[in-house]
Parts: sequence; structure tokens; C-alpha cells
Amino acid sequence: MKTIKSIVMAVIFTTISLHTNAQQMYTVNTNSTFEVAGTSTVHDWVMKSTEGNGTAVLIVKDSKLAGINSLSITLLAESLKSYKSSMDQVAYEALDTETHKNIEYVLKSAERIDDNTWTLTGVYTIAGVSKEYKTQVKVTASKGTFILQGSNQITFGDFEMTPPKAALGVVKAGKDLTVIFNIILS
Repeated sequence: MKTIKSIVMAVIFTTISLHTNAQQMYTVNTNSTFEVAGTSTVHDWVMKSTEGNGTAVLIVKDSKLAGINSLSITLLAESLKSYKSSMDQVAYEALDTETHKNIEYVLKSAERIDDNTWTLTGVYTIAGVSKEYKTQVKVTASKGTFILQGSNQITFGDFEMTPPKAALGVVKAGKDLTVIFNIILS
């Protein structure tokens, strides 16, 4: 009889433990934003998209993020738009979007710094070239949704791309870029 009670109690405690420390699948919400910002010889520029999709497997404990087991995001490269379609076309040529349709990110590891800050190590694949980056990310939680905000400094050369030129080479993009994201996981 004691053995049966012990087994029942173990099952109950395991169930409670799994419930409060559950691994859950999340998807990238359509309100997420992705930006690439840079400079040129004429002006600063930004290209934006809200068309990223992906999934994450998170460990949630007492409604707080306790672990990030996986995160993968795919963004259609031509969903990035600026305020000028001619600039977009030059950017798509640099990205070689005819051959490489997507920009991708795949998490390799996640380290919690404090309640709201994580360091993510992951691989960006842009224009068919993959490179690993560490990214400090601010995480906020609200009603079962998690928001990851951060940015990375990259260069065209990191991904074997030549900075685009326009107007017969008069307008040249700077070599440095900033990737900015606001990912909503729900």
C-alpha cells in the first residue's frame, strides 16, 4: 500500500513540476518587425519587413522565460522595403534574391544574463552565406507572449556581398549595417 501511495505521489509531483516548468512551442507573431539600417554617401536608410515567420521552443516557469531551446526565423528577402523602390531593387541585387530568396536565423545556444536579458548565439544566413553572431536580447513577457528585442552590427563583407551603388556609382552604401528586430512569440 505504501508503494502505491509513493508511486501516486511521485506522478502527482512530476505532473505539477512539468506544468509549472513547461516546454512550449511558440510562433513568430505577424506584428513582429525586422529592419536593416545603413548609410550611403547621400543619406541614411532603413528597410523594414513584418513578414518574418518561424518557431521557438521556450521553457516557461511561472509565466517567465526560463530557457530557450530553439528559435528559427525565415524572412523573405524581398519583403524588406524602403521608401524607394529603386533602392529596394539595388538591395535585392546585392542580396542576390533571385538565387537566395530568404534570410534565415537559427539559434545555437541561449544564455540568461538576468530576468530580462539573454545572450543568443545563432547563425544568420544572408545571400547564401552563413555567419555566427552573439546577440544581446531584451526579453519581456505579457499575457503568455514573449517579446525579444535586439540588434546586430554586421557588414556587407561578412556575407560576401558588395555594398550596393546607384546613380552610376555616385550613391554608394556604407559597408556597415545594423539588423534590428522586435520578435513577438505567441
